[in-house]
Amino acid sequence: METHLKPSRRWAENITLDRRSVLRGAVAGAGTLAAGRFLAACGNADAPRRVFDFDSMGPLGEPDENGIRLPAALRSRIVARSGELPIPGGSYVWHGAPDGGAVFAAADGGWVYVSNSERLNGAGGVGALRFSPDGSLVDAYPILEGSSMNCAGGSTPWGTWLSCEEDFFQQRGRVIECDPLGVRAPIERPALGLFIHEAACIDPRSGCVYLTEDAHNGRFYRFTPDEPHGGARSLESGRLEAAKVGNVGGDTVGSVEWIVVPDPLALGTVTRLQVPEASAFDGGEGIWLEQGLIYFSTKGDNRVWTYDPRKESLRISYDAAAFAEAPLTGVDNVTGSGAGDILVAEDAGRMQIVVLTRGGSVVPLLQVVDQPLSEITGPAFDPSGTRLYFSSQRGSTGQIFGATGGITYEIQGF
Repeated sequence: METHLKPSRRWAENITLDRRSVLRGAVAGAGTLAAGRFLAACGNADAPRRVFDFDSMGPLGEPDENGIRLPAALRSRIVARSGELPIPGGSYVWHGAPDGGAVFAAADGGWVYVSNSERLNGAGGVGALRFSPDGSLVDAYPILEGSSMNCAGGSTPWGTWLSCEEDFFQQRGRVIECDPLGVRAPIERPALGLFIHEAACIDPRSGCVYLTEDAHNGRFYRFTPDEPHGGARSLESGRLEAAKVGNVGGDTVGSVEWIVVPDPLALGTVTRLQVPEASAFDGGEGIWLEQGLIYFSTKGDNRVWTYDPRKESLRISYDAAAFAEAPLTGVDNVTGSGAGDILVAEDAGRMQIVVLTRGGSVVPLLQVVDQPLSEITGPAFDPSGTRLYFSSQRGSTGQIFGATGGITYEIQGF
């Protein structure tokens, strides 16, 4: 089942020469989202990139001119502000409440950073920033309009963005597949269920989609496609399940049993309540695939979990309660270095991005100062691994779901 959303205004206009040439070189002859891979996802793929030593990066310095505390080797710039034009003279005003994001490599050596908009009543959606191979910002445009509460999501191996709606009012949020170039119309993916969606990632080995739910008694879901390696076709039909975890003890939670959700479209009972025997997770947030393991966070108890899909086992890899003074709280969006380091953005907390390093340390990568009512969202590396993008959702205004206040940053020097 595919429900096509109304294309944004951008799709009704002429494509700029730059975007047309990128599209020609990457997907000549493709006609739909399912027709071919036109961008390389830098998200869940283990793409070659520079390996940065987070264990040896040193302490955070004083705030720079953009109000960011960084280790000495790194520097920041602001690439977009909510309510303003990222491209002078352009037509797209950067969206409010920027949230989850990802980077996609373009055929010309540049890349696209996509960012959700967590706004209410159809004012949400997804925006994109297009960068040239030298890192210059050359275009900004919408890739989804008219949706609501677009919180996090995930990239696909075939180079599209899954934008997830965190609809905690009706508890029927959708997953919507989007084209990072903004050329092809987005497609609803109802087979992935209707619930308080937060984030998603795809295991390219099995083709399974793993999803989190932002509720105090949310579930950890798995979607097994009928056509596991069919690209976008694999999202059309399959089996949605929720995890039941056994053998709790210490930092090893134990084995996982997957229980089928009877009604993924949630036409009757709320999705998570259809599987009462499934394990409850307190506020599921970001999710990420790193070197074959799936990491996700739960904000209610400040934990980061690791699921091994081969062993079907789950463990706690970080628990704030284990520390006298926790180095990471308000756990939210998650990304990875490609080398085994896990970056966790804080919703409030100290307004930091904190790294669970492959060496076993928990260290701050950066801190946004003087924005105590905001949260850090959308961390994602560029294809080379030398630039990191993220947003402060509400900036210094603290305006929840607002049209202004958000700031999107780039960190260079990795």
